[in-house]
Amino acid sequence: MPKNSPVSSNIDSPDSLSLVLIAVLIIQVLSALSLIFLVLLHSGRGGGLSDMFGGGLGASAAGSTVVEKNLDRLTVVAAVIFMFASVALSLLLDR
Repeated sequence: MPKNSPVSSNIDSPDSLSLVLIAVLIIQVLSALSLIFLVLLHSGRGGGLSDMFGGGLGASAAGSTVVEKNLDRLTVVAAVIFMFASVALSLLLDR
């Protein structure tokens, strides 16, 4: 299709593609940093940083506490966002 055609699509313009690329890059970096932070909060064998926030109060008697379950959920959400941002970046940079 010629560039002067009134039917040409604006979605493939370099400006809109670069704005989408910048937005996905920001999402990628923020999700990576939050994923690192959330993984570090998890308790290991001998307890972890989550003990500071009340994760170790009843962990030996009741299994997982509410804090640990919520931390698990947040970590999964951050991982899914990171995964979708990675796929979106690979598709955007493939063009």
